[in-house]
Amino acid sequence: MKNWKGVRNADKFGPRCMQRTLPMADYWFRSNGMSEDCLYLNVWTPAKSDKQRLPVLVYIFGGGFQNGDGSEPRYDGASMARKGMVTVTLNYRTNVFGFFSHPELTKESPHHASGNYGLLDQVAALRWVQRNIATFGGDPKRVTIAGESAGSISVSALMASALSRDLIAGAIGESGAMLSSLPPRPLAEAEQEGVRFAAAAGASSLAALRAMTAEQIQEAVAKSSGPPFSTDLDGYFLAKPLTEIYAAGEQAKVPLLCGSNSGEQGARGVLGTSEPTPENFANAVRKLYGDRAGEVLKAYAPTTPEEVIEAATELASARFIAYGTWKWAELQAKTGGQPVYRYLYAHPRPKLLPAAGSSGEAPPPRGAVHSAEIQYVMGNLPLDPRYAWEPADYKVSGVMQAFFANFITTGNPNGPGSPNWPAYTSDTHYQIMRLDSDSHAEPEPHLDRYLALDAVYAKP
Repeated sequence: MKNWKGVRNADKFGPRCMQRTLPMADYWFRSNGMSEDCLYLNVWTPAKSDKQRLPVLVYIFGGGFQNGDGSEPRYDGASMARKGMVTVTLNYRTNVFGFFSHPELTKESPHHASGNYGLLDQVAALRWVQRNIATFGGDPKRVTIAGESAGSISVSALMASALSRDLIAGAIGESGAMLSSLPPRPLAEAEQEGVRFAAAAGASSLAALRAMTAEQIQEAVAKSSGPPFSTDLDGYFLAKPLTEIYAAGEQAKVPLLCGSNSGEQGARGVLGTSEPTPENFANAVRKLYGDRAGEVLKAYAPTTPEEVIEAATELASARFIAYGTWKWAELQAKTGGQPVYRYLYAHPRPKLLPAAGSSGEAPPPRGAVHSAEIQYVMGNLPLDPRYAWEPADYKVSGVMQAFFANFITTGNPNGPGSPNWPAYTSDTHYQIMRLDSDSHAEPEPHLDRYLALDAVYAKP
């Protein structure tokens, strides 16, 4: 971006960061193309002057650290701004451009670190907010960070990093925490993965990689058989695993609102192609957990095909992302010194309309799939014409947006006209808010299942 004089008209989204475009309904960009020049953010404000000091929401997109963009309509900030806050979305580098590690990069770094560049982009955005958001009527002392999936994983990491934990006043996590989901690898391991990628791309050095175009690098990623580029313990953004940071109480001491969806992953994630019988479920669990399977089967004990589908769905969801989100809430409640509010989102998203890419009459989803809540939370159902939204959807969206707006404004989701949402503590019998057509607080229905998985994962 070139410097300018006077007033610059900033009424269009900047380009998204380099990524492979995936044929998925959820990815729907309004960005101005794709470029390495992509580190832009978007601001929506209801403020009439820079004296108002409104609360601030900074929302981080998901996409497994592989793709995504702050311009997506489901993240649009206008509806939240109408609730009395300044809303910010941001871009950060993904995949090889955001999470590539290499010994030569580590050597040339003044911090002796490499990788995690996408997370450092998020830190830079939060620092920008601290310096500039007052100009838009926002209060830099009242910044709540939020995100879904990799965005939620990012929130948990930003709370843990010494580079960012003092830049935030509250946190919202929708489905994901780096305590279990996409956890950071040791730096040496990430470096060696980078060396292997470079060799496969025909580059024997960092200089050779830098001589390639962004498109050539992206093509090499498409042909790569290695694991996706992701986070690492670089010793700069992160020095140790998040479980250790949170257990020691070294994270941001801020209110946290987090939760997951009732169908983050389907039953086939555990059962595979097997029929939903108790015997097949037990066999699948034994394959997954070996000699620790008995502990899991004691907590997940289905006796009918319907119970098998329910148990397999919940186990698959926990393994994918729900367990880590639960663990995040548990540790923050113990060591964070501030209230934690936990939810289960269970409202199914309606079917895709035929013009949006659906084919035939697909069976209705069992519960709420991964990412289903975003448009509801952000109040953006009207911006997404791909789904057959019904009055019940708008009702759920109104309740959810009110909860989240209250939390961003006060650090507490409760407010006039909303169901009572108790904090997540042993004193309240670990109450969670079940978000559905009839939203209400209830005890965590399967605490025994999370505890069983926690015991298994705690012992290698």
